Amino acid sequence: QVQLVESGGGLVQAGGSLRLSCAASGRTFSSYDMGWFRQAPGKERELVAAGSWSGGRPYYRDSVKGRFTISRDNAKNTVYLQMDSLKPEDTAVYYCAAAQTPGVYDRWGQGTQVTVSS
Repeated sequence: QVQLVESGGGLVQAGGSLRLSCAASGRTFSSYDMGWFRQAPGKERELVAAGSWSGGRPYYRDSVKGRFTISRDNAKNTVYLQMDSLKPEDTAVYYCAAAQTPGVYDRWGQGTQVTVSS
């Protein structure tokens, strides 16, 4: 199985940028689809961005399109989420997740806090 550890969260002013990293352990990393989720206080966890090993276009929820970019470096066993033009509404705990079966994210990191101030 794959194990995931997120890093790169923190406090940033509105309009700023952060890059989240998700380091994976396990020999089968490249065979997993990877996604980024977030959960704000009082809200359900939501999918933010998702990539696919099949080479299809990545998915972004409408509220982050044009601002967030998901990428992957198989040589480093790491997936990234570049977040630009951050807004206070982006404040949440961000989680990376892995899906060996398409759409079934059953491996999760512990989360990293992102706080965007006004």
